[in-house]
Amino acid sequence: MSKLSETQTWKLTTDNFITDIIDQDLASGKHKDIVTRFPPEPNGYLHIGHAKSITLNFGIAARYGGKCNLRFDDTNPSKEEDEYVQGIVEDVKWLVGHDQFDVLFASDYFDAMHEYAQGLIKAGKAFVDECSFEEMNKMRGAPTSPGVPSPYRDRPLSENLDLFEKMTRGDLPEGSCVLRAKIDMSSPNVYLRDPVLYRIKKSEHHRTGSKWNIYPMYDFAHGWEDSIEKITHSLCSLEFENHRPLYDWFLDQFPAAYHPRQIEFNKLAISYTMLSKRNLLEMVKAGKVSGWDDPRMPTLRGLRRRGYTPSSLRRFAEATGYTKTDGRVDLLMLEFYIREELNKTVRRVMAVMDPIKLVITNYPEDKIEWAEVDNNPEAPETGKRKVPFTREIFIEVDDFSETPPKGYFRLTMENEVRLKGGYFIRASEVVKNPDGSIKEILCTYDPESWGGETPDGRKVKGTIHWVSAAHAVPLEARLYDKLFTVESLADLPEGEDWRNYINPDSNVVKTIMGEPCLADAQGGDVFQFMRQAYFVADLKDSKPGKPVFNRTVALKDSWGKKN
Repeated sequence: MSKLSETQTWKLTTDNFITDIIDQDLASGKHKDIVTRFPPEPNGYLHIGHAKSITLNFGIAARYGGKCNLRFDDTNPSKEEDEYVQGIVEDVKWLVGHDQFDVLFASDYFDAMHEYAQGLIKAGKAFVDECSFEEMNKMRGAPTSPGVPSPYRDRPLSENLDLFEKMTRGDLPEGSCVLRAKIDMSSPNVYLRDPVLYRIKKSEHHRTGSKWNIYPMYDFAHGWEDSIEKITHSLCSLEFENHRPLYDWFLDQFPAAYHPRQIEFNKLAISYTMLSKRNLLEMVKAGKVSGWDDPRMPTLRGLRRRGYTPSSLRRFAEATGYTKTDGRVDLLMLEFYIREELNKTVRRVMAVMDPIKLVITNYPEDKIEWAEVDNNPEAPETGKRKVPFTREIFIEVDDFSETPPKGYFRLTMENEVRLKGGYFIRASEVVKNPDGSIKEILCTYDPESWGGETPDGRKVKGTIHWVSAAHAVPLEARLYDKLFTVESLADLPEGEDWRNYINPDSNVVKTIMGEPCLADAQGGDVFQFMRQAYFVADLKDSKPGKPVFNRTVALKDSWGKKN
């Protein structure tokens, strides 16, 4: 296969302690080619936390002209599905922008791992334990006190081999025994206190079927997967720092084996966001969201439906930094990166979110004019388009006030405003419904102010958007917001249930009025609805002539202003 430097158009650009290590390894001649891997479990879909790891592993490989493997840790068949495998491959391709990487599996190496396990038994460094998991946990002890050796720790080598063979054949029931390493029950690192290597699981595997009745634990499998693939730098989140001595111990027992270097970096945590696959799966099953691809979900497929781009997610991931200290970043920071990108590239259109009718009484009833508006003032090369203008239009309810507050520069009974690309108008009368609410606003226009220019050169402070009532297209808009009402679910008081903090207003659906071109939008098309927000035509629910729009992010940038 091609190296990433030949196929990938982006690379990790910022320096960090990991790139410092790699630079030293290359300078010393320890490595000539850099090989990394992204190792997801196929027990759910990828979320934005995985995007941070993908950006690092694929970005490092591209930076140094190396390669990155997508390798599935499929060692727990009871929770894994081929659906997740296919979905993860698709998501990684989308995020990295190409498919030039090897798709590998831990299950590719089950035979080799089994041989290594037998080698440990033969070397007197592993034994079959018939204690229950509860008993083993008790005997493991605490970090401040040594553990208690299993009564089976010193059983004869031949007996261990025989029992391990029976485990492999499926002769023994689940839970009856496990294979454990014989390391150090007094180690201050509890992970070195005779960890479990294999357990019996008589579950159908999505790739190997019923071939195996035992499956390796992640701590045992991880190092061998990296070793077999000759990974140079095994980049893990900080939670695996205490597991590293175990990673090294397994490989050290076989001096001829290739020994990668494990390096840990900070996980991603975002305010108002949950990144636990187990809890995300629970929300899906409980119907709290419409699925893994619900645009409120922090999954890559949810973010994609929401309108986030691969480049914005990669830039965000890199900006959060790769360090040795965990922390939480503001959700506004994520919004900043997609907003910054869309501002430069996306077409502006007019859509009225809360419409109220405005009638220009001195404008001819049967007349149609075509207002010219910029597609994107940030990108003049995108040109202009023409929008129909008529006597009756829709404007935002909030763009008119009978009793305006101080500093209100939109339409009032006194204030003249400019209609975007059209005329100056002034309110003359308000028609109300029986309940006192406004039914429509009557206005007059200045025929000599078309396009915002007047012979007398007068200016107005307010410009508002609008759509022609005769040409307006009714559209469904989904106004997505934070999925949770608290900044940090990890900091909830003891006993508090995170389920009680799901935001009931995280998806407000309304019918809006848009300019005619929006009827032709196809799934994935992104627009800025002027003065409102960025919206994307939903990839799943949009139909020809009837697009459904998801709010990606509001126009207001609080994070950028703070930083």
